[in-house]
Amino acid sequence: MAQPKHDRLVSLRREFHRHPEPAWREFWTTARIVEELEQIGADEIHVGPDALASEERIGVPDEAELGRWLDRARESGARADLLDRMAGGHTGAVAVLDRGPGPTVGLRVDIDGLPREEATDDDHLPAREGFRSETGAMHACGHDAHITLGLGVLEAVADSDFAGTLKVFFQPAEEAISGGKPMAESGHLDGVDALVAVHVGLDHPTGEVVAGVEGFLAVAQFRAEFAGEPAHAGGQPNEGRNAVQAMAAAVENLYAIPRHEDGATRVNAGRVEGGTATNIIPESATVEGEVRGETTPLMEYMRDRADRVLDAAATMHDCEVETTPLGEAPGAESDDEIVDVVEAIAGETAGVDSVVRRDDLGGSEDATYLMRRVQEGGGHAGYVCVGTDHPGGHHTATFDVDEESLAIGVGVLTGTLRELARQRA
Repeated sequence: MAQPKHDRLVSLRREFHRHPEPAWREFWTTARIVEELEQIGADEIHVGPDALASEERIGVPDEAELGRWLDRARESGARADLLDRMAGGHTGAVAVLDRGPGPTVGLRVDIDGLPREEATDDDHLPAREGFRSETGAMHACGHDAHITLGLGVLEAVADSDFAGTLKVFFQPAEEAISGGKPMAESGHLDGVDALVAVHVGLDHPTGEVVAGVEGFLAVAQFRAEFAGEPAHAGGQPNEGRNAVQAMAAAVENLYAIPRHEDGATRVNAGRVEGGTATNIIPESATVEGEVRGETTPLMEYMRDRADRVLDAAATMHDCEVETTPLGEAPGAESDDEIVDVVEAIAGETAGVDSVVRRDDLGGSEDATYLMRRVQEGGGHAGYVCVGTDHPGGHHTATFDVDEESLAIGVGVLTGTLRELARQRA
């Protein structure tokens, strides 16, 4: 199968790389995606509230934070009519290509960046070539490439003899593990016969394709805010209720949760803060953490015990605690029916020199919500890795993608979706 146009894919990827936006703030990104979808000729374009089950969103920033990113998107040239539709953090889009009677197949790509600075030295290609991030955030996990793959596949399918319906899901807030469920519950997954999700890299080199990624850890992320009572640490320490003590007890005992005989579990207190001065009994403290499990029941086991630990730590130190979910995703498996097709198509695609049938992710991904939704509806779903050489690890300041992998990815995914539709016709 011939590769699609390299230069157009590179240009799109670099444009998105310059404008990364964190979860639920992908205003410019969504608007730019919609402009491309209109140019390609998508039959339906659902934006913001029309693409999501808004009531399922969690971890949405406050109005001031959303307003700052909305203003930035407007100043960067995003269309006002599209920004108005995304007000309140309703980002993301679903594109529909209707090519008559036939099955419905789908592709899911994620669109958010990470809240971290990007490298500035000349060894880093985006800095050297002038497309380094302009926003203070960074596409440090390849989502700029994912957006490009979504647009490239839609364009390639539109120019083919494809029969049926293709839906491309441009999902927000993956890095926060909070955009998958709202998109999965939107209704747009209903009736999808086959769904493919994709990621670049994952320590696989350019030219290698993993037909079925598995080993997703189910995950739940949380913020626990402890509230106590301040007092003078020297004069009246007994009158205070120490929120930092409660938080510290919680952190220690989170790591003491017993592991489970049924499989792997994880826990991490990734961010803690509290207190104001050395001579003040701290009245507030916060811990942000996560639990994971090899299966969804194992994650739920860890989450239930984490809730007990947080409540007990607050009670022990006469404090209160309020726990808020930040993100969550279940486990999922790639169906053999999808893996078989990807494996065969990848073996015929220009630029692919190695095909791995299955490999473990070893992490979490909220594409699992969309995969499970399709599977529960009687369809099949799979998760594909398109290898790319990346000089820095995922989520680092020096992460980048090998742009040669873009055309390879479009070729593999386009061929896969066309074959899936043909088999189900």
